[in-house]
Amino acid sequence: MKRQKLSIIGMPMDLGQMRRGVDMGPSAIRYAGINERLKHLFEEIHDQGDIAIGRPEVQVDPDSNLRNLDLIAEKTEKLAEEVGNAVQAGAFPLVLGGDHSIAIGTLAGVSKHYENLGVIWYDAHADLNTGETSPSGNIHGMPLAISLGIGHPLLTNVGGYGPKVKPENIVIIGARSLDEGERELIREKGIKVYTMHEVDRLGMTKVMEESITYLRDQKTDGVHLSLDLDGLDPHDAPGVGTPVIGGISYRESHLAMEMLAEAQIITSAEFVEVNPILDDKNKTATVAVALMGSLFGEKLL
Repeated sequence: MKRQKLSIIGMPMDLGQMRRGVDMGPSAIRYAGINERLKHLFEEIHDQGDIAIGRPEVQVDPDSNLRNLDLIAEKTEKLAEEVGNAVQAGAFPLVLGGDHSIAIGTLAGVSKHYENLGVIWYDAHADLNTGETSPSGNIHGMPLAISLGIGHPLLTNVGGYGPKVKPENIVIIGARSLDEGERELIREKGIKVYTMHEVDRLGMTKVMEESITYLRDQKTDGVHLSLDLDGLDPHDAPGVGTPVIGGISYRESHLAMEMLAEAQIITSAEFVEVNPILDDKNKTATVAVALMGSLFGEKLL
């Protein structure tokens, strides 16, 4: 059965980290054939184009040591507005990144339309750092903490409210690179995490069954999928800024997306950290588009 409306929003932002190229992620994903892949799965597809980012110089906030703090707050505010408009219009918002700091805006735009939003964070990293715990000051390692209301107020208040999500409504899948501050926050808040140890030991089928059941038991009225391509093993997704070996396989990721499609719980999504400069013949963007197909119910038979 076809979904009704899809709203594609490009967020070509590379301000949350130091490696250039991820700003070309939305273009690479479009070049990989997103519209052609998804046109049979929706009644209407509206590509809203890209939010204008420009070529700003890197700024480091002297008080917090955060890179591009003011600019990220400004640009994610614009993304929140676009995403909110899509939800208001009855469309499924699909955001193309850009580095993972864009999730600050995506979640700000989505969460205000739900009473009890759930989040699946499909990523090698937890992105739960703060200005105090981050080794780099790169905001792309902080968006999940910020969405919990933990971090600089310029960012936690994007969208005019916060927090955007409760810790008990989050499931992290594929984690294999955590900083000590993130480990402490996970323990303190009781966040559910499936590291690669659990993925290997339980298998992806069990991980997804448990994740879906858990979010349903939390009485979530919507679930946002934030998928960082570095959640996959670099063999399958080489074009990412922070690759970590030993990740989720291409086939396991398709299975995960297929199970989410069957469960019909995902109400918004973003695919982030595609960096064509680091890629091999646009392989990572092609993988992203293929996973989108599975997420939205594409079937072989």
